[in-house]
Amino acid sequence: MTTGTKRHRARKLQATVGGLYRAAGGDFVTAPADELELGFDGIVEDFHGGATRRTGGREPWYPRGTEIRNERQLSILSFAELAEIAATLDVPEVKPEWIGGNLVLDGIERLTWLPPRTLLFFEGGVTLKIDGDNGPCRLSGRSIASNYEGRADIDLGFVKAGRYRRGLVAWVEKPGRITLGEAVEARLPEQWIYE
Repeated sequence: MTTGTKRHRARKLQATVGGLYRAAGGDFVTAPADELELGFDGIVEDFHGGATRRTGGREPWYPRGTEIRNERQLSILSFAELAEIAATLDVPEVKPEWIGGNLVLDGIERLTWLPPRTLLFFEGGVTLKIDGDNGPCRLSGRSIASNYEGRADIDLGFVKAGRYRRGLVAWVEKPGRITLGEAVEARLPEQWIYE
């Protein structure tokens, strides 16, 4: 290791499934569910499902619409971080379903800060692999604003308020069923900062 390099050992954290949501229609907004059935393509019949996806504004290095691997099969959130976003926006709440959340985990502080390659092992047998943080966008901001009359400022405000709190995106490493209240173990990989 070079001088000034920071390294953190691998470790484990415990969590619980606090909410499950599915987007079955042609929109990213989700609806509460008691369980989620997952295949290698993500949540069965979900808006964000599929082995591949089309690029958009998040991938400026490709022409829009380029087909790439779908590492964004699930959106994972934290009720604590959603409450922080709501406080910053000066609104009573931000619901997971308004911003396309699929899974809410309780018990992990600063959930959005979990590093890429973190594995989530669910007691029922499912394993998810974290790709990284989910950058907040105006589309989600507009969805929140639609629930608060006269608050068009939320559209852009969410981009700033959701930074480092918007949750994570993940893909299915081992399929199965996730149920509400299920225990989860997050296994963080060894980390270091490249300088």
